[in-house]
Amino acid sequence: MKDLWNKYKEVITYVIFGVLTTVVSWGSYTVFVNLLSMKVFVGNLLSWICAVAFAYITNKLWVFESKSWKPSVIGKEIVSFVAARGITGVIEIVFVPLLAKTGFDNIFYNILEKADIKMNILFTDGIYSKIVLAVIVVIVNYFLSKFLIFKKKKDKNNG
Repeated sequence: MKDLWNKYKEVITYVIFGVLTTVVSWGSYTVFVNLLSMKVFVGNLLSWICAVAFAYITNKLWVFESKSWKPSVIGKEIVSFVAARGITGVIEIVFVPLLAKTGFDNIFYNILEKADIKMNILFTDGIYSKIVLAVIVVIVNYFLSKFLIFKKKKDKNNG
């Protein structure tokens, strides 16, 4: 079991902290919009900032274990991390409606109708496009973080 943990620790911690990042995003959004009566745009923007900050810290410390606290390293990591999350955020914002307009969700609606499942939430416009794009974005964010943002420096003695 320990060998399995060592082999997949990075992916497992990435998924765990990804779920927690979603909780931070949705929770802070609820606080901003419901409790503090902010406009949806402002609440959504602030919740995105909270989620990205949380994700950066958890990815740095526990997922990719970036050890350097030099201001130049942290500055580069933060700028790269926010830029990557911004780019994948825009991809999601643009491609969810495009995918939904192509009829992508109809595949799932047809399956649900044939299975005689009638829960309205499962027929939310664009929901399956959003789910598929969210999975793609998570995968892209992982690789951007692993290979560009928190890439490990090679040990000079080991090549």
